[in-house]
Amino acid sequence: MTRERTHVARSWHAWGAAFVLVALCADAQTPAPPVSSVEQGRAALDAGRVADALALLAEPARAGDLAAQQLSGVAQFLSGEPVRAIALLEGVLPRLAPDAPARRESVQVLGLAYFLAGRIREAIPLLEQTRAFAGADPKLAYALGMAYVHTQQADKAREAWARAYGFAPDAAAARLLTAQMMMRAGFNDQAEVELKAALAKDPSLPQVNLLLGQIALFRGRDEEAVALFETERARNPASAAALDRLGEAYVRLGRWDQALDVLQRSTWINPYSSSPYILLGRAHLKKSDALNAEGMLRKALEYDPNNQAAHYLLAQALQRLGRDDEARREFQIAERLPGPVER
Repeated sequence: MTRERTHVARSWHAWGAAFVLVALCADAQTPAPPVSSVEQGRAALDAGRVADALALLAEPARAGDLAAQQLSGVAQFLSGEPVRAIALLEGVLPRLAPDAPARRESVQVLGLAYFLAGRIREAIPLLEQTRAFAGADPKLAYALGMAYVHTQQADKAREAWARAYGFAPDAAAARLLTAQMMMRAGFNDQAEVELKAALAKDPSLPQVNLLLGQIALFRGRDEEAVALFETERARNPASAAALDRLGEAYVRLGRWDQALDVLQRSTWINPYSSSPYILLGRAHLKKSDALNAEGMLRKALEYDPNNQAAHYLLAQALQRLGRDDEARREFQIAERLPGPVER
């Protein structure tokens, strides 16, 4: 499962039945007191007690009860088991009446389960059907937009997100939003196309040059990144992110004094991010100022205690200050944390 699908999975499980059961809830009348195991399973599912629902539905589902099998598929999805949900709902869906609330619910859940299981092309038609009765729900738009991105349908992705956020599909803002989503999914080439189109429509739009600079930085085009971040600063002078990324570009270029200057300004605007403090620590180390490096890196760890780079750089600073026992502990922490060790 990709990082984006993992993110979607966690989000859907957190949102729970509130959206997944929207079609059914919209059509249901005030229910009678639960009597059967299936009715009790539905009540448990509506209350967010997914494990209880699965237990109540297990026996009638094995006996072939259609409603129990359908609800078990929904419950499996909500318990984080999209493959099991697919196995149940693929068999159930053709047997449900076209206008039944349970069918609409199953279409929603099966579409999302396909998406989370990596069966993107199969997910799209079901998510599109869901949109017809769920409207511009932003959670659905997010999943459908990501599905379009993964299948190289940028225009449809932009339309889905524009609808959810209230933009015209070809507006500069819609293209900026689409580019941000694409970058999250790792589609930088598609994002760059969207960003350049946004810039052509509105050269003063904030964040466009910032994101183009981030793409340039990712590709190792550091001088180009500097120019783009400087342009963003002119458009958006209070952007801590632009200063932070500009500082990173200067660090990569070995322009330590310029890095220190812009990174310090970044912390004045937003003192609660670890990133500029880590970069400040690295720059101070390069300028043989281990004491200031220690201060910056300890500040970074206040906001991000498990940052591997911060621990490793702090160890280097402590080593230069002759505090070998402390340095050794920091090296050990850095080695235990995930990610490539800083060198």
